[in-house]
Amino acid sequence: MTSATCPSGHPSVSTDYCDVCGLPIAAAATPAAASVPSPAVAAPAPAVQACPNCSEPAAPDALFCESCGYDFTTGTMPRPASSLDLGTPPPVPPAPQEVADWVVERWVDPDWYEVQQSDDPCPSPGLPVVIPVTAKSVLVGRPSKSRGITPEIDCGDDTGVSRRQAQLTTDGQRWWVEDLQSSNGTFVGPSSGPLPEDPITPGQRRELNTDDRVYVGAWTRLVVRKSTPEEQAGQA
Repeated sequence: MTSATCPSGHPSVSTDYCDVCGLPIAAAATPAAASVPSPAVAAPAPAVQACPNCSEPAAPDALFCESCGYDFTTGTMPRPASSLDLGTPPPVPPAPQEVADWVVERWVDPDWYEVQQSDDPCPSPGLPVVIPVTAKSVLVGRPSKSRGITPEIDCGDDTGVSRRQAQLTTDGQRWWVEDLQSSNGTFVGPSSGPLPEDPITPGQRRELNTDDRVYVGAWTRLVVRKSTPEEQAGQA
């Protein structure tokens, strides 16, 4: 004979209602709704990760720290900064120095000083200052920082020379001199003759002969000549 158990646990011959307490047998036959476990919810991925080296925030999938270069994959520390890392170009080697084919000798000329009758004491005559010349045009004068004047032929110790005294120019073979409205004039004369008495006309170029000398200021004499092989070797 078929029997059933009611929700209260009574055995019952009847299969619809309990013979003892009258409860519906179906309530016991229907299993309680099994509690279905909720699917596990993964914890949200962190929005950023901190760099172990510099503590700066970085994206969770970043391979390197943008601040210090730390490698998140291998744990490699960043390399020390160098000129290559910073993108600094390597130093450019200096260009070879151009050898001067010409030089200007700057002399202290006591005879010229005596004629000028300057109040400044004349320096002791001696060997000339030899100035190599590579440009096609050079300025003769005295430097002035305030006016931005830096003459290639610096006569700064002779106060009789103007800041912008004269211009020497060349075509590679010949030389010319031009007075630039100087205070005391620019004079040209041959080495074999007497000292010049008349200045050249300002603003007009005067071609220099091989033995010509240029006189400026209170005691300065300038000689333009070809450089010697020894002088050229010393410039290399």
